[in-house]
Amino acid sequence: MTPVFRILLIVVSLFTTYYILKRIRQSKLQIEYAIFWILFSGVLIVFSLFPWLVSMFTRMIGMQLPVNFIFLLFIFVLMVKLFFMTIELSSLENKVKDLTQELALEEKEHRDEQKELLKETRQEKESKSE
Repeated sequence: MTPVFRILLIVVSLFTTYYILKRIRQSKLQIEYAIFWILFSGVLIVFSLFPWLVSMFTRMIGMQLPVNFIFLLFIFVLMVKLFFMTIELSSLENKVKDLTQELALEEKEHRDEQKELLKETRQEKESKSE
């Protein structure tokens, strides 16, 4: 791994960690989501500080260049993260749909009750006028 690439990984990791911590302090990011990104940045820092670790993993799986291993690893990790986020998004969309349907039913019941009250009021007025 070239020194420039190592330095770039460290800088990007530190910036990402800083940004994540800033968003947590501003209450714009939940801690459970932040943990993933902090760990992700930590792994980048470890790989940057200990390039022999990347070389060892690269040789173990039979790749030629350590940078290819890093790209492959992080593409895989991000794909897994994307899959779990898709599952969560789908679940949230189902909840929104259920809540919308429930709200629509309650509004319909409320309108029906108002119509019924209006009818009763009219009938009472008509019966009093007769």
